[in-house]
Amino acid sequence: MESSPLAPDILFTLGWLPISRAVVTTWAIMALLTAVSWLGLRHAGAEAGGVQSVLEIVVETTAKQLEEVFDRDPWPYLPLLGSLFLFLIFANLSAVVPGMKPPTGHIETPAALAGIVFLSVHFFGIRARGVANYASRYLKPNPLLLPLNVLAEFTRTFSLMVRLFGNIMSHEFVIAIVVFLAGLFLPIPFMLLGVLIGIIQAYIFTVLAAVFIAAAVGGVESD
Repeated sequence: MESSPLAPDILFTLGWLPISRAVVTTWAIMALLTAVSWLGLRHAGAEAGGVQSVLEIVVETTAKQLEEVFDRDPWPYLPLLGSLFLFLIFANLSAVVPGMKPPTGHIETPAALAGIVFLSVHFFGIRARGVANYASRYLKPNPLLLPLNVLAEFTRTFSLMVRLFGNIMSHEFVIAIVVFLAGLFLPIPFMLLGVLIGIIQAYIFTVLAAVFIAAAVGGVESD
């Protein structure tokens, strides 16, 4: 049993590199998403099959949601944000699989995802506005606010990480307590609630990432 919710659950080591349960679960989810995408799109055509139809619905629905956030063509940002959303859905809901724990319930996974969002914000912002124009946003509305504007970039990323980690980890903690006190079958309603929480948290994380990128891009249309 882990001594702390922040402690990694090490399964094995590759030489000097410890591999945690969260990393293995992440690899499994990535392999599953890759396999589903390949199987669904390897014979893609005008007449969509079952898997292709589902994938098209997911992509088009996600694109419409992002268009409302960006108020522009969302397709340049869809590969990143769509992949992020799908991964979070599968990661958060992996708790319903017996013997698996959601990787987002361990701090390193939300930290890595928040780091990706942090870098992506600046990448898209600089690509759309140029280095000088993008950097000037930190001097507005007053150059004296430069330290606070820079600090805000880190604090909102930290908040993004903690929100995801806290909600997923706390739900797992509650389930463990209920199972210990009441037995196996009573927590089923809590597990169903966990499915809803997992979907909502995936949506919130992705939408906030889209909002951050949209703010960085500003009023300039990116290529």
